[in-house]
This record gives sequence, C-alpha cells and structure tokens, in this order.
Amino acid sequence: MPDRTFLTWPFFTDEHQRLAADLDAFVQREIAHLPHDGDVDATCRALVRTLGGAGVLRLGVPARHGGAHERLDVRALCLARETLARANGLADFAFAMQGLGSGPISLFGSDALKEAYLPPVARGERIAAFALSEPEAGSDVAAMQTTARRVDGGFVIDGTKTWISNAGIADHYVVFTRFPQAGERGYAAFVVDADNPGLRVSERIDVIAPHPLGTLVFDGCRVGADALVGDAGAGMRVALGTLDVFRTTVGAAALGFARRALDEAVRWTGERQAFGKPLRDFQLIQATLGEMALEVDASALLVYRAAWTRDAGAERVTREAAMAKLYATEAAQRVIDAAVQLFGGRGVVSGAPVETLYREIRALRIYEGTSEIQKLVIAGQLLKGAHG
Repeated sequence: MPDRTFLTWPFFTDEHQRLAADLDAFVQREIAHLPHDGDVDATCRALVRTLGGAGVLRLGVPARHGGAHERLDVRALCLARETLARANGLADFAFAMQGLGSGPISLFGSDALKEAYLPPVARGERIAAFALSEPEAGSDVAAMQTTARRVDGGFVIDGTKTWISNAGIADHYVVFTRFPQAGERGYAAFVVDADNPGLRVSERIDVIAPHPLGTLVFDGCRVGADALVGDAGAGMRVALGTLDVFRTTVGAAALGFARRALDEAVRWTGERQAFGKPLRDFQLIQATLGEMALEVDASALLVYRAAWTRDAGAERVTREAAMAKLYATEAAQRVIDAAVQLFGGRGVVSGAPVETLYREIRALRIYEGTSEIQKLVIAGQLLKGAHG
C-alpha cells in the first residue's frame, strides 16, 4: 500500500483519512491490474461505470443530487485524482472529466439541470464533457468564436470546439460560447446533449497518451432555454469559476504520477546491480532520489494548501490553484524524467511504467491553462494585491 504519512498534515480530517484508505483498497481491487492500452473508448466507458458503481464519482457532485458532500470537497477530489493517477492515468482521466464536465452544472446550474444531469453522472450512467477550447482560442479563452443567439424557445449555437476530452463518448457537453446579444463581453454556457442533431464530432485527435479527444462542430444547434447554465452573458464567470475549483486537482493528478515514478525508482535502484552493488548504494543515485522526494513533498504541500483554502470557505483560490497546478505538473515532469534516467534503457521500453508515466505527464503542463499562463495568473494576483 502507498505511504500515506502526509495525511497527518493539518490539511486533513479523519474523514479524509478514511477516504484515502477506501480509495487505496478500491484501486488495488478494481484499477491496479488494468492495462494501459487497448480500446480507449471502451475502457473509459467501463471505468466510468466502475467508478460510479463504487461511489467514487459521488465526490464530484453535491450531496443534494447524489453526491458525497453538500459543497464540493476539493481535498477529497485531489485525494481521488492522486490515488487514481498513481495507479492508472486513464482512470484518473475518467474521474476528472466527470467532475469537470458536470462542474459548471454543480456550481452554477439551475435546480432542474442539477436534478436532470448530476445523479446519473454520480452513478456512472452518463459521461460528461467540458467544451471550452477552440482552434483559435486556447489560452486566450476570450477569443472564442462559437456563438449563441436567442431565438423563440431557446438558443441556437454555431461554431467549433476542439481538444475536447470525451469527444465522441460523452452523453452531454457543457459548451461555452460568445453571446453578442449581451454585449461585446457577453458569453454563455449551455448543456448540449450528444444526440442533438445540430452537434457532430468532426474528428478524433490522437495524442501520445491515448485519451478520447476530438473536435465538435455546432451547426444550427438548437437548445432550449432551460439548457442555459448560469446567466446569459455571464458564461465566462461559469468557465473561470469552474476552472478555479478543478485546477488544483490537475496538480493532484501530477502528484500521483510523481509518487508512482518515485516508488518505481526506489524499487529499481534497490534491485538493479552495477559494479557489484545496488544502484541505490551510489551517492549520486541517492542525491537524485533525494531531489525527487523533495519535489514530491513540495508539490503535495502546494496542492493540499490550495484545496484546503477552498474548502475552508474561500470563494476564489486563483493564486493558490495556479501555484499548485504550475509547480506540481512541472515537478512531476522532472521527477518522471529522473526515473526514466535511473532505469536506463529499460526506462524507454514501450509500456514500462516509467515510460507510460513520461507520456501521461506531458499534457498536464498544457491543459486547463499552460504553465506559462499559470505564471501570468500568479503575477496578476500578486500585482493586484500590491496595488490594492
């Protein structure tokens, strides 16, 4: 079982400690043995059902609608992502997208939307997706060109979204659009069911660590007035408010990858013999392991500080979440790279644990805000305080 001594830190309650133990047992029973390849779509669907059946997806939904806590417990979300990522990157992906794809509804949706969509998401019966990025609007979210216009009985959406996780397997998408009728800075968010005749998946995108990823096209896509998430014109608040909650969990996933890489490196350097003794008896190897352990603990402190701050009642944790996401993802890249180096030739064999981790970690430095964007966010918060 993994080392859980960090749960003695003051960030955690007895409930979190019990959750961690339950997650460890679940992962050993249901996740650890799963392959990292095969039919990605089928595997993701199966993982969502498994996570739902075990009650893990309840962590991403409010209690009133089938969830585990009245208010989303970000520490619990981070513990789940860290534990799942440590065992299987696709399991973490499946869990994370259920949370992110239903997060706007949980945080800003009407009671009717919450009741219709959240209980089946929590049970693993409905797959969720979050559609924000566009071909010409990645880091510059405000440059999005997908539009919505009000018509009798609802809205019509036109445009393209890309890099959308769960594209092609999701049952619904939360789609962010410009909303010119609310003015130049007007945006809106809508829930669009996958079987809407105005929506199609135009392509699937293959990446170095296979995940369901693709491009969506909206062509005269009509939705009812009840599909609106939050207020018409305030869609950017919905998007950024959702990311503010879930961005910390990206750092938690990176932390899980880094912990696995460190575990693998410690095990390997104890088994591998060179010049008549185990690798870990060499001081240079010990120095590398020490640096890796430092990166892991520093990441954990930043991740769980951000999660605790949000859970303690802070309305926004923009600075803390950006720091956690930035440091943990960059540190995990360094830790995993060091593990590959320690494994030598075996570290680059396709399918080896550290090789899989090397491919899995790279995207985390990009999605939900690149490392460069996180630096700007942190600086913006710092300067805002200095001039406040």
